Amino acid sequence: MTPSSPHLQHYAKALLAGAAIATLVVNIDPGSYYDTIEWHPFDSAPLYRLRLFYPGFNLATFVSSLLLPMFVLLIAKEIWEAFVLEHGGLRGKLAIAPLAMVLGGMVMSAVTWQILTAFFEIAEEAVDATGWVMPFGSDMVLAFFFGRLIFGKGHAALQVLLFMCILDGLLGLLTSGLAAPASNNIRVLWLLLPLGAAAYGYLKLTRPQLSLTISERSRQRAGKLRHWLILGFISWVGVSAAGFPPTLAFLPLLPAMMHGDHSFGLFAEAEEYLTDPLNRLSHFLMGPVTVILFLFGLTHGALDLGAFSPTTWIMLGALWVGKPLGVLLAVAILKALRYPLPNRLTFSEISYIAGLMAIGFTLPLVALETALPGGAMQEAARLGLGLSILAGPALVLLSHALPPRHRSGAKPVQQ
Repeated sequence: MTPSSPHLQHYAKALLAGAAIATLVVNIDPGSYYDTIEWHPFDSAPLYRLRLFYPGFNLATFVSSLLLPMFVLLIAKEIWEAFVLEHGGLRGKLAIAPLAMVLGGMVMSAVTWQILTAFFEIAEEAVDATGWVMPFGSDMVLAFFFGRLIFGKGHAALQVLLFMCILDGLLGLLTSGLAAPASNNIRVLWLLLPLGAAAYGYLKLTRPQLSLTISERSRQRAGKLRHWLILGFISWVGVSAAGFPPTLAFLPLLPAMMHGDHSFGLFAEAEEYLTDPLNRLSHFLMGPVTVILFLFGLTHGALDLGAFSPTTWIMLGALWVGKPLGVLLAVAILKALRYPLPNRLTFSEISYIAGLMAIGFTLPLVALETALPGGAMQEAARLGLGLSILAGPALVLLSHALPPRHRSGAKPVQQ
């Protein structure tokens, strides 16, 4: 596995910068902040009826519905290659342990949410809400940022951390989309658009490039990214109008795109030299995603420090207690079954990974609009998600006192 791209560090800084600015403004002049991000430049009722933006077209929904899907495509591309490419980190049986730990964390965090919800007094309107999906989706960007400070650059644990956070995030998005009240009215026929776009992309763009008889000029024409950009827009319309989260809109195209044949690891620097359409698209998105995450932090990461309520504690309990406990319970079961842990990591290293997965920010914020009633409860949950970031610095400080132990012969921790 080659070193991970430095873009990941830039992503974390951009996200934190946007959220910090938003938090400062919302606590000084909340009226101006909300008037800005929720301003509707035109009547978006027709778009809303098509479910293209929720709850209406404004700066916040523009970022979450149209820009953030590019980030989701970028991370999904990495996990897709890990499943299907030669030497992929999740190929075949290698996926069992990480998937088991992710599912353990998701189940236990949802159970913890429900238990704490029953214990703490909550509003009546939250009884039928789907808040239990809120702890799903570990923040891959921030977890990696703090993980490098704990394990050091190039440590094998970082790849496992990325695997699990991305899996958790994508499964969380899918689960929250299916659990949302709007999903009770899925319009299946709209899914013909993403399926048709993927089929066209494979038959007209990818398969010709695999042919040995095609001319070089035709091969280059079929490999142009502008075709995929058009297909991506068609897929976005279909997925959104069908009632699924627009953040997943570009994923149906992944299996149809021509990709490399060898995995170098998640976000590996070596991928910058690959010229297949999927990796070229990834290179194209690397820079813009930094701006997208800054805008997402600016429009969705504002933490109202006065919104602290029982929902905040429930959010933190599900993330800080439920998720790590679920991951470690899955590890205990795997060890009892004598199933090897990923990358021969020790229980100590896995424990730090489980702790870093308790940081939930970016993707859970996407589910916030539909998972909980609006107003004070959403703001309290948002504050809980923001406070969960404190798990990162706490684990970094803990690692100085109790460095994660590694097996003899494994790559040492580089502080």
